[in-house]
Amino acid sequence: MSDVTRARHGRPVHHWRRDVVELAALFTAVAAADGVANLIGHGPDGPALLVISALVLAATAGFHVWWARRPGHAPPVTDTDTGARPTVTPTGQAGPGADAPGTEAAPSTLWRLRTTVRDEPGSLAALCTALAGHRVDILSLQTHPLGDGTVDEFLLRAPGELTAAEITRAVALAGGTDTWIERADAHDLVDAPTRVLGLATRTALDAAELPLALRQLLGRCTIRSLPAHPVGGARSPETVPVEGALEDTVMRLRAPEGGVITVERPYLPFTPTEFARARALVELDARLGPRIPRSQDVLTLPEGNAITVRRADTGDLEAAKAMHERCSSRTLGLRYHGPVADADRYLNHLLSPRFGRTLAVQTASGRIVGLGHLLWDGDETEVALLVEDEWQRRGIGGELLGRLVGMAVEAGCESVYAVTQASNTGMVAAMRALGLPLDYQIEEGTLVITARLDAVAVTGLSRAGEAGRAEAP
Repeated sequence: MSDVTRARHGRPVHHWRRDVVELAALFTAVAAADGVANLIGHGPDGPALLVISALVLAATAGFHVWWARRPGHAPPVTDTDTGARPTVTPTGQAGPGADAPGTEAAPSTLWRLRTTVRDEPGSLAALCTALAGHRVDILSLQTHPLGDGTVDEFLLRAPGELTAAEITRAVALAGGTDTWIERADAHDLVDAPTRVLGLATRTALDAAELPLALRQLLGRCTIRSLPAHPVGGARSPETVPVEGALEDTVMRLRAPEGGVITVERPYLPFTPTEFARARALVELDARLGPRIPRSQDVLTLPEGNAITVRRADTGDLEAAKAMHERCSSRTLGLRYHGPVADADRYLNHLLSPRFGRTLAVQTASGRIVGLGHLLWDGDETEVALLVEDEWQRRGIGGELLGRLVGMAVEAGCESVYAVTQASNTGMVAAMRALGLPLDYQIEEGTLVITARLDAVAVTGLSRAGEAGRAEAP
């Protein structure tokens, strides 16, 4: 403490010399004040002396304020919350972290960068030093060991004026090779363990999430699931070892149901670390077995009939075949675009959660009267509808389509497409009722309608079912 000292047990210790000095100062001040009062009150120049004293005091106070505010003599400013002092540059401006209130930070850009460096001490340090020289902040780093080097994957925050070419040039000068860079977004700020755990949780809850989880795990890639026994007599896929196979930009994994999952990424080779992560995710899916969420919604149609919309899988195969038998040849022809006799052969594939998601519409008696499919088709996503003849024109098709497109949005799909015939006005009306940008392509009577899932346009998808009830198949 400044005025007293404390003894070993915390009690203040007073010094008699300090008390005597303070008492003498007090008497001196009283005597000086009395003398000044007598001089001003009884002297001939008392008022003038009083004015002069006031001016001198004001001038002294002004000089003291000016001197204290000079940059070289200003007292250090401390943060009111932490007490920390901001760094001060030679020009007297506060350094990083001490921006003045109301100032905006310079614009920055997020980048994902991957490069290969030599597996020797100092390689990574040289790379980080080169990035720091361009004021690039490293937000996260993952390392992928190779036989003769290491692949380092960075999430960077760089100044907005810094281009991708400038960053890659700096990396190359620091010893990086096979460099790849692309823009990142806020979703990439999640650290790798958290992202992998989230993908594992989604896969554990729903078998249809496996292709989507692999795509999010590995970035932009093409994923194809080939069944062990393809429909229509196609050639069976080549078998792969139980542990899978990695060939530069292509990895093949043994599908849980016996087929093959092929993952391709032509622009960037896969690393053994990525291959191990993908294999672990597929193994988790295989151990858990077939599964789908069992939630369901009960809806009332305009005429008063109650229907249930729920997820469906191969356990509904017999009920789906029974619906086929009740459908007319025209309805089946519009749906499958081929011989009606082969319709049942597609159901086992369509209902499998490995290839997409299926919604079923069920009546109060338990009959399935409508099916909607969201199918993963490599980089694209297909939607398909089938509604029993007696239940058409009641809004069931619009309800299914709105829900399927909503699932596609949640899965991060950029677009969905529907393949039908130009004469299928019900399907065309249901797609138009979504309120999404549509592209049409017609070839020999086959109509392909592609809906772009723009972020602004999908805000009204929750009402898509109601909008399409009047015209849906």
